[in-house]
Amino acid sequence: MLFEDNNFDINMSLLMPDIFTRESNILEPMEGFLKGNMFRNEYKPYKNLTYFKLNPKTEQEKALYKIMALAFALNDLNLYLDLHPDNKEALQLFKKYAEERRDLVKNYTKMYGPLTVTKTSGTKFDWIDSPWPWDNLGGSMYV
Repeated sequence: MLFEDNNFDINMSLLMPDIFTRESNILEPMEGFLKGNMFRNEYKPYKNLTYFKLNPKTEQEKALYKIMALAFALNDLNLYLDLHPDNKEALQLFKKYAEERRDLVKNYTKMYGPLTVTKTSGTKFDWIDSPWPWDNLGGSMYV
């Protein structure tokens, strides 16, 4: 039969090796965000080209880049944990980054306004009275 159990066992570690073997293999969130990969041994630049380094112009941009970098790190670690759900080190790092991002978003929202439509305070939509980033900064790299 097509779906009967024929004891065909695949060793998943051969198909997807555990690249989280050393903490030194994991990049810092900002470097991983810029390179597009959180794992040092998985980053392969195209034709010796390098990644673009961000230069925040304001404290608001700096805070936003940190939030974006942590969101990227969480997404990449989430994908990794989908394939390695028993990796406690990766899970701890995921939890640490989730907490850092939550705190940064909370502080950013207090200082500059909401990042998403679900982050409202009061009885009206906060973003209506707030200027958009491109209104004050004359354009920015994340717009």
